[in-house]
Amino acid sequence: MKEVDKNIIKKLRVNREIRAREVRLVGEKGEQLGIMPIDQARETARRQNLDLVEVAATATPPVCRLLDYGKYKYEQAKKERQARKSQKISLLKEVRIRPKIGSHDFDAKTRKAKKFLEGGDKVKVSVLFRGREITHPDIGLRLLKKMAGSVQEVASLERQPLMDGRRMIMILAPAATRKTK
Repeated sequence: MKEVDKNIIKKLRVNREIRAREVRLVGEKGEQLGIMPIDQARETARRQNLDLVEVAATATPPVCRLLDYGKYKYEQAKKERQARKSQKISLLKEVRIRPKIGSHDFDAKTRKAKKFLEGGDKVKVSVLFRGREITHPDIGLRLLKKMAGSVQEVASLERQPLMDGRRMIMILAPAATRKTK
């Protein structure tokens, strides 16, 4: 867990790590304190019992801020956790069918695809051809179009049906979520 946090929060130079001769100092509440030598800025930070943190290293002169670095790191980690919690990870699920599939089996596969799409996942629908079935790609295309038509209220077509070796694939993405009362 600690390694992940280290990678997310960018490392800022603090106190003795700052190498510039003079810096533009910003106070704890965001007020400009002016340009001053680094030693004077460190002394100001020490007197106020705060840390001197370099926030803009590429500026001329570098911008440093007076703040409690431990508290700052904690707040940043908290924001990162909150952002990660609100993210929705979309997976690619696959539904496989054969050209000679029965109507009830097809309906079951359609229900499964709808369930995946309603859960927010993308669905890859594959028609698997074996042996001489490959000579009839029109059957596979018809099945994929039928599948797309039966889930059109919850999905949008992301990739048109296309042959991939002995498979014909199509990718469906969840439709934009509509808020209904």
